[in-house]
Amino acid sequence: MSQEYINTLPFNRRPSHLQAQPPTQTNLTSQPTNQTHPTQKPTHTTMSGGKGGKAGGEKAASQSRSSKAGLQFPVGRIHRLLRKGNYAQRVGAGAPVYLAAVLEYLAAEILELAGNAARDNKKSRIIPRHLQLAIRNDEELNKLLGHCVISQGGVIPQIHSELLPAKSKDKASKVSQEV
Repeated sequence: MSQEYINTLPFNRRPSHLQAQPPTQTNLTSQPTNQTHPTQKPTHTTMSGGKGGKAGGEKAASQSRSSKAGLQFPVGRIHRLLRKGNYAQRVGAGAPVYLAAVLEYLAAEILELAGNAARDNKKSRIIPRHLQLAIRNDEELNKLLGHCVISQGGVIPQIHSELLPAKSKDKASKVSQEV
């Protein structure tokens, strides 16, 4: 294919202001220079700022690692705490994401059960008592948090069967005979 034919194609055509201009011979001394002494700072620059000189591009909105993973818990903060806590010399990129996901799951589980306990008590606000009831009535959460003390949580209501009034056979038989 000839170069003339290629230049006529619409996808290969460049706008007129971008077409190469023939080189012209200029006098280098007549043009102002933008150079300064190495110890002096330049007063102005002719480059466009940022992103390696790309002009006019929209900056992509930065996205947090939590939003990339679809989590509410802060992945960046957990990563910082893992690094500062001297748990290991190095911390991988996936470790804080996984830990944030586990913590978010546990928090959601506890809050769901505590919300149910609050609703059972006809309350619209979760208090420490509801957290205590939620954790102690769930077998797995009680095993996980068995040694934790929840302040203002109270105790789980329980009455030993020995302390309950004894149902005697005499009372039961009298009630059935009267009917």
